[in-house]
Amino acid sequence: MNILFITHTRIGDAILSSGVLHHLIERYPNARFTIACGPLAASLFADVPRLDRVIVVRKRKFDLHWYNLWKQVRGTVWDIVIDLRRSLISYIIPTRKRYVVGPIAPGVHHVEHLSHLLALPQPAAPHLYTSARHHFAAAFAIPDGAPVLVLAPVAATSAKTWPPERFAELAVKLTSPGGVCAGWRIALFGGPGDEAVAKPLLEALSGCIRIFNEPDLLMVQAALARCGGFIGNDSGLAHLAASTSIPTLALFGATDSSRYSPWGGHVVVAPDRQLQNLGVDSVSAAFSDLMKSR
Repeated sequence: MNILFITHTRIGDAILSSGVLHHLIERYPNARFTIACGPLAASLFADVPRLDRVIVVRKRKFDLHWYNLWKQVRGTVWDIVIDLRRSLISYIIPTRKRYVVGPIAPGVHHVEHLSHLLALPQPAAPHLYTSARHHFAAAFAIPDGAPVLVLAPVAATSAKTWPPERFAELAVKLTSPGGVCAGWRIALFGGPGDEAVAKPLLEALSGCIRIFNEPDLLMVQAALARCGGFIGNDSGLAHLAASTSIPTLALFGATDSSRYSPWGGHVVVAPDRQLQNLGVDSVSAAFSDLMKSR
């Protein structure tokens, strides 16, 4: 049995779709899987059980990336095609059964929306597959010791980025005596190129653990799982953190958190949806309440 799973380009969206993939893996124990996704998300699926291959779909002009995908999958008669991108390609690939996601209704979370596609009785929570090598590498990145508070100060756009100096103030407030994370270590996480944006924070927290430019997202997830809590912008890292079940607080501005918040995480929505208007005290109080509730 062959299943083609066409999922998202963005890391966060791909993570939100991973629960549907997990459901298919559990439901069809004899199936083989081919996964098509964008280059940023590709490493998320490297350890999927019974994986034949991950096809990286690189954006091209005139939608030629779909033509390239078609050339790679046309020779297989698929038993199931799951298309979360609403592409034309799913209608021209031979398959016994196809599921193509439709438009999302207002106020419906993306996980619920994707779960409705397969008529699942419960939302399919994100689920990523890691292996021993990821946890081995994570143990070096986050060595044993005091609990770790993760800060992820960078996002894809400036509109999604809380000012770095406020992250620095927040870190001191939470980890100082009397803070909810008193005595904790601090770790800064970021992706390729994020160090330049995070430079003021790196300078203010010079002794912190740093994980930047790590291409293997499953190793990053395993490292996050070793930490005690996460505060970050609306980004793929927030979704990775929430997928580990550590206390996760994501800071949202213009993005609709009712649709795209990290599943299982918590959010603070900035006043007037402008992150510049979100104060340190508000974030500190929200994270303190979250930690105390755990």
